[in-house]
Amino acid sequence: MTRNINVSRKTSETDINIKMNLDGTGKYNISTGVNFFNHMLESFSKHSMIDLDVQARGDIEIDDHHTIEDVGILLGEAFNKAIGDKKGIKRMAHSIVPMDESVATIAIDISGRSYCNMDLKFKNEKIGDMTSDVVIHFFESFAGSAKLNIYGTVEGANDHHKAEAVFKAFAKSIKEAIKIEHNQIPSTKGVL
Repeated sequence: MTRNINVSRKTSETDINIKMNLDGTGKYNISTGVNFFNHMLESFSKHSMIDLDVQARGDIEIDDHHTIEDVGILLGEAFNKAIGDKKGIKRMAHSIVPMDESVATIAIDISGRSYCNMDLKFKNEKIGDMTSDVVIHFFESFAGSAKLNIYGTVEGANDHHKAEAVFKAFAKSIKEAIKIEHNQIPSTKGVL
């Protein structure tokens, strides 16, 4: 089974191309125009072992919202297509990741249903050049198009450390949940 995909999305606000290989080695090539977001996606790729190429152009002269939202939507769509019928995957996983004074907990279920519950509080309006409130929106957008559940919390003092711990915990959870463990659909329904 090949679990890689190329997807594109073009709107009046963004133009995005994504290549994803779920069974990669954590190689990445990320360019979104939002440097801190690039850093978060690079961290996600490295710690999930998912090869990721994200090329995005958006109306960042207005703000970063459209670009980050649309990357979340398309990344989730790519994930959903690459995972296929979900036969044999572990399906559910969680991870607790510390980063200096911060610690993030993420739990996911690749259930075929979308839900996102993120309790992430940041002190500052910006983390580097990224608007802090759009972090939650990224995960909401990803969950919606990936058709999975994401639950997350973070504690700490430094917004950079908190955001990075969240993305790393998400990566570790995804890495574990997509592992092939058997040859069945992991659901009593027989479909996800």
